[in-house]
Parts: sequence; structure tokens; C-alpha cells
Amino acid sequence: MHSTTPAPSGSPTGALPHVLVIGGGIAGLAAAARLRGIVDGTERARVTLLEASPRFGGKLLSGEVGGVGVDLGAESMLARRPEAITLARAVGLGDALQPPTTAKASIWTRGELRPMPTGHLMGVPGDLDALAATGVLSPEGLARAAEDETLPRTEIGEDIGVGEYVAARLGREVVDRLVEPLLGGVYAGHADAISLSAAVPQLLAIARRERSAIEGVHAALAAVAKNPDPAPVFTGIDGGIGRLPGAVADACRAAGAELRTDTPVAALRRTADGWTVVTEGGGVLTADAVVLAVPAPVAARLLAELAPGAAAELGEVEYAGMALVTLAYRRADLGPLPGSGFLVPPVDGRAIKASTFSSNKWGWLDKAAPDRFVLRTSLGRQGEEAVLDLDDAELVALSRADLREAAGITATPYAHAVTRWRAGLPQYPVGHPQRVARIEAAVAALPGLALCGAAYHGVGIPACVADGWRAAAAVTKDLVSGAE
Repeated sequence: MHSTTPAPSGSPTGALPHVLVIGGGIAGLAAAARLRGIVDGTERARVTLLEASPRFGGKLLSGEVGGVGVDLGAESMLARRPEAITLARAVGLGDALQPPTTAKASIWTRGELRPMPTGHLMGVPGDLDALAATGVLSPEGLARAAEDETLPRTEIGEDIGVGEYVAARLGREVVDRLVEPLLGGVYAGHADAISLSAAVPQLLAIARRERSAIEGVHAALAAVAKNPDPAPVFTGIDGGIGRLPGAVADACRAAGAELRTDTPVAALRRTADGWTVVTEGGGVLTADAVVLAVPAPVAARLLAELAPGAAAELGEVEYAGMALVTLAYRRADLGPLPGSGFLVPPVDGRAIKASTFSSNKWGWLDKAAPDRFVLRTSLGRQGEEAVLDLDDAELVALSRADLREAAGITATPYAHAVTRWRAGLPQYPVGHPQRVARIEAAVAALPGLALCGAAYHGVGIPACVADGWRAAAAVTKDLVSGAE
């Protein structure tokens, strides 16, 4: 039996307050699910969710390539944060959660595929012998990395670029050939510009606590290894991560929420009794509170008059674009491909920045199409989005050329798909946490309004789910306070 929270003064006596969620990506869906009690059984509000596009899910997207169901956006989620797994289980996908079949990745650098070093934290090694065995670094690069163990402490202040800190400790080669490709896979950005405190807080803690980065990483990883039953780092969903938003949307509807697609919002206004939203079609909706789960530029536009300071800060958030090229082969045409795929350091000057051997990585995909082999490549990063303007055939050709040189793949795919994510990934430059704090302080002056999404506290799926829950809790608190 669901419990309820008190209604605010502007709601009918005994009725749940009405919350409008603007944005139907995973953060907005998570907020709606939280408000309707899907995760914990506590109904907090009536919910109307408005999504501007024809579908829910944002960068979580399933599709079909050559008769094989695949993810055309995010394909996995961090399993060592509980929020996304908790949400998946709450909407009936618990039995579908599957870790990768293999997590053995390579780095295509210095002319060949080399094994990803073990014992590292976002590319920062905790074991130089293990790093040396991979051949990823040159002898000169290894010698420079070893200096970390004798160099004086690196002062980092309130924040510092990931690349700047790692280069100071271990040298430029570690940044270029390890940190850069790993961070690029998450943010499609540049290591020197990305905030250490926002992107790799574990490394920030090490930098503040330890003189040597290597020793600090080694100790941190040793502590994790003591867990007798460590969870997998990542997990997927049988049938694709793209199933998650649809399942959450279905659960929200079943719980009484109203969800609308193709409903962009033109204006957001504060009233004496709450909030008014005007859609681009001229519709007017009223609510006691609003959760704004949209990209930063959209939030900036909607808050331009209500919170000009927050809007200005939101307008400064930069985004990077990328393209995913998915290729489907007949397995009989391919030789064996090792591991889960490979990363590509930008310093090597290749077109692609990574390739995932999806049929190796996900057992559900191999089971569904045992005679096919699906892989994908990614291209583009911040400041280098011109590649997205190439036509599909050119992107496929660039991908195939790099795959041929890296992994000897000469076969012709029988089907392909190109997915462009323009302005898909918000960037977290040095000072990002401070910017977010200023935005949230400005919005706090407007009770009944909360922001959430990838632009604030993390770009991963669990972080976005957690941010949606945080926003739902914030407006619930405002509504209860307003009723007292």
C-alpha cells in the first residue's frame, strides 16, 4: 500500500501535489518514477512528464542493424553505483541485467593492439611492472612515469585538469596514451580541460592524501581487491540498455503518471500558486512544482527571466558531439577478434577513437544472433565535431580503414547504421563543481523548482538516475515545507 506526503496549500485538501517533469531522458524518467513511488512505494506527487522529441530515453536508444537488435547509444552502465540497477529492478528488468562476457580491452597505439594495463585508475597506473609488460609506453615514457615515486607533492588547489595533474606526476605519455583515450570514451573531451574533482574524484582524494599517485592508486585498488565478492564494474541489459527508458516509462504510466512525447516547452513561469508551463503548441499546464530535466542550453532558455544568473551559467556549459558507426558482419566472414574491443589515443592520429566488439562483449547478443557479428566504432570529440558532417558512407569507410589496420578486419559488413549524437555529452571543465553550485544556489531561490541531468553531477546512467531522484526529493521537500 502506498503512503503519501502532505499536499501543499495550493492543492485540493487531501490531494497529492502535481509535479511537471520537463524532459524524458533517463534523469527525467527517474525523477518521475521517484515521485510516483515506483522504487520505494511512497507516492509523492501526481506527475506529468513532457518530452520534446518523439521518444523517451535521450542517449539511451535501441535499434536494429541487419536484423540484429543493438544499442545505438549508451550500451552499459556502472554497476558499482547502485542507482541504475535499483531502478532497472524496480521496473522489472532485474533478471535481464548481465555483466559483460569479457572486459579485456586493448589499446591501439604505437602501431599495434596492446593489452589494456591492469591495476589502473582512469589510466593512472598502480603497478609500473604491469604497465611495462603491455608495451603501451615507450622506455622513455616508463622512466618518466617512475619519477612519480620521488617527485615532491603536486599542489592541486581547489581543482585541476586531469591531464595537468597526471602529466605533472607521471609525464605526458601516460596522459596521451592511457588517460586521454579512457576519459575520451566517457566525455568525448580533452584530459587537460576536464576537471579532476568532477570527473575522477577518487584520484582527487589520492592527490590530496598522497604524494605519489602510483602508490595512492595501488593502495586504493588493493582496498577494493579485499572485497571477497566484488561486483562487476559494468553491467548491461539483455536486449540492450535502450530497453531501460521504455520500461521506466511503462512503469510510470502504470503508476498513474501522464507522459507525453512531441511536446516541447516554450515558457516556464512562476505564479502565486505554483508554476505554469506553456508548450510550443500553445498548451498551458499548471503545477505545484517543476523538475527541469533538459540539456543546459534548454534550461538556460527557460530560466532566462526567472533566474538570469543561473541561465548565464547554464549557457556556458559546453557539449561535445560524437558519431557511432555500427557494423554487422556474417561471422563466417571474420576471423577471431580478441576481447571486448580497443581504445585509440588521439595522439596516434586515427579517425576512430574506440571500437567495441559487441558480439564478444555481450553474451545476449551472441546468443540472439550466433551467426552474426556486430561491432561499433566511435568518432568525434569536443572541438573535432566536423567529422559528424561527413555522410554515412564516409564514416563507414573511415571506420573500416582503421579496423583493417588495427585488427585485420577485411570483410565487408552486410549492414550498417550511423548514429550522430550532436551536442550529446556535457563537458566538465576545471571549476565545473563550483559552476553547478552557483546554478543550484540561484535555483534554490525559486521553491518548487529543481534541475537534473547529465550537465550537473555526472554523465553516467547511475549518476543521472541519482540526480533525478535528488531533484524529486528537492521539490518534495519544498512542497511539504510550503504546506506547513
